[in-house]
Amino acid sequence: MSGVQTIQIGVDDGDQRIDRWLKKRFPQLTQGAVEKMCRTGQLRVDGGRVKANTRLEAGQEIRIPPLPQGEAPAPKPRSRVTQSDAEMIQNCVLWRDEHIIALNKPPGLPSQGGSGQGDRHVDGLTEALMFGYKDKPKLVHRLDKDTSGVLLLARTDRIARALSEAFRHRLTRKIYWAAVAGVPHPRMGSIKYGLVKAPGRGRMGEGEKMVAVLPKDVATTEGAKRAHTDYAVLSGLGGRVSWVAMVPVTGRTHQLRAHMSEMGHPIVGDGKYGGSGQENLGDGWGAQLGGEISKKLHLHARMIRFEHPITKKLITVTAPLPDHMGRTWQTLGWHENDVPEDPFEDAE
Repeated sequence: MSGVQTIQIGVDDGDQRIDRWLKKRFPQLTQGAVEKMCRTGQLRVDGGRVKANTRLEAGQEIRIPPLPQGEAPAPKPRSRVTQSDAEMIQNCVLWRDEHIIALNKPPGLPSQGGSGQGDRHVDGLTEALMFGYKDKPKLVHRLDKDTSGVLLLARTDRIARALSEAFRHRLTRKIYWAAVAGVPHPRMGSIKYGLVKAPGRGRMGEGEKMVAVLPKDVATTEGAKRAHTDYAVLSGLGGRVSWVAMVPVTGRTHQLRAHMSEMGHPIVGDGKYGGSGQENLGDGWGAQLGGEISKKLHLHARMIRFEHPITKKLITVTAPLPDHMGRTWQTLGWHENDVPEDPFEDAE
């Protein structure tokens, strides 16, 4: 048996249930044992009795009664992350501190597991992103499997909740880059088609395809949600292809892909929402350029800007283009540094 302990709750451990905090810190404790300590008054916070679901706050002091040592801890399970995958995901880190990790997610790697996604995904590789901390980081948002770019992970539940709230209340700034068929007109504008899931499952493990709904019909269309994308043409090559920046004001499934397709300018390589058969500006070549241009999806989460939940500093993270988009930019004579970081700033 250990002796009585008094532990002060740190900033990162606040805002979680006391039973969950205890079981993380003392794995030998069962839920029943925690509830008994609460019921008998042996477990106290700032001198007062608590229940198992009491939420902790930073700075509080917990009195913990003598605990059984339990059996010798079981050997740590062997890592399921291969050395090559661990190196790959670690090389994707763009920026990190003790609270947040920003990755440049490669195209083709799902954010999470799911139908048709297999076992290899960012969420399953977070063990390789602990960097000496005790817990695996948690995904704060997702990117489509074939979309590359900035993806945030939080080291604690508290930071994950704070960032998720910032996304929900649109307090973050996300800018995507894409190569699209043709040149949108006007060269800067907003797309406000609603989106609704089409019936059936997607063949590529990405769920249902989204169908655009006229804004005036959203309220009367079952399952439809309002969606809003701002876009700006950064460069064009004749009338054939253009480099477009997009801000998803709302965050619907496949929003950018479905919105650009509905405008008649599908994203290059997007077989789900474009395809080689889609007409565009009368020449019928659709979303495939042919020649040296890759058939992979040309959609990239280029930049994210957010207020750090702890330091309150404004953090900006920028992700370089993936190889296939980099080759396309080189072929078309486009250069990453030739455009403003945020082309929408002057328009606001």
